[in-house]
Amino acid sequence: MNERDAFWMRRAIAEAWRGQGAVEPNPMVGAVIVRDDQLISYGYHRSFGGPHAEANAIASTPKLLCGATIYVTLEPCCHFGKTPPCTQALISAGISRIVVAQSDPFPKVAGGGIAQLREAGLDVEIGVEAKLARELNAPYLKRIHTGKPYVTAKWAMTLDGKIATATRNSQWISSPGSRARVHELRGRMDGILVGIGTAIADDSSLTARPAGPRTPVRIILDPSCKLPPHSRLAQTAYETPVWIVVNQRAAEASINTLEQLGCEIIRMESKERIDVTPLMNRLGERGLTNLLVEGGGQVLGAFLDAGEVDAIDAFIAPIIEGGNHAGGPFLGRGQTRMADAIRLGDLHIETVEGDVRVRGILPAPWRQIG
Repeated sequence: MNERDAFWMRRAIAEAWRGQGAVEPNPMVGAVIVRDDQLISYGYHRSFGGPHAEANAIASTPKLLCGATIYVTLEPCCHFGKTPPCTQALISAGISRIVVAQSDPFPKVAGGGIAQLREAGLDVEIGVEAKLARELNAPYLKRIHTGKPYVTAKWAMTLDGKIATATRNSQWISSPGSRARVHELRGRMDGILVGIGTAIADDSSLTARPAGPRTPVRIILDPSCKLPPHSRLAQTAYETPVWIVVNQRAAEASINTLEQLGCEIIRMESKERIDVTPLMNRLGERGLTNLLVEGGGQVLGAFLDAGEVDAIDAFIAPIIEGGNHAGGPFLGRGQTRMADAIRLGDLHIETVEGDVRVRGILPAPWRQIG
């Protein structure tokens, strides 16, 4: 990989990020066309079902592309889907060199696009800025490899590690600016999940305000079906979907009441706690790519124990609650040795109106595939 190829690929990756929230369950893809080290055109995948990045980049310039190089963040598709194959568009455009960040594991592509381009005589290089490209499309890659949505664990806590007081009061720990960031995050999600304790204590609507590019379904882990019919969630179920996840303990009368209000019931087979892994499989089958888990501590702990947390987005406020209760964000089994504690990668740290926002990713086997 030479530095100029890396430079232009990073430019293509920046383009790809512009599609975040609008293209899922498709991957985000960006493309940059260059000749004689001069930018000719660029494009990105703008919306699900719309033209792909390569087609947008080709269409946005009247210039002849013979002898040009295109930098693409993901292997061009080689099959007819909602749009024609990008490989044919690239061949017809006369582009001579294609630099690809990573192959596409989607079964209908999976190396076929690269093979088709090489068979047509094009010079193809793959692997330039592959790490950045994998980070770009981590949710897509997880769904392809595991069938499950990508989970971001989000919480706000005090400086002494509390997400609520002993009376379960948590409004508000973080600053208005931090809460605005959370609404931006919600607006890029397919689903927002909380436990019944958090749903009752906060009586939150769990919506993005203002609305983002996606409208996430509200998911409540409620084994016994205790969500009050007068709650904001139940009262707005016909406006924005609400899924209530119950198990065999749930009373049919409560289920019927919530169904009449527009809630959808997801029944799990367990008799005690709801198992996270089977639930994740169900959510993947329902088409969710990005899932935001907002708590409380028992729910976050269950997802962490199950190995289903992929990223964190935490807001640490410069306040001290001071209680001696168990009010941390993860109340699962935990580790017996500090040496075994999970270390985050790809850290991003910023301050938001006095709060410290920490974002990072957790190690997972699926990240090593492809």
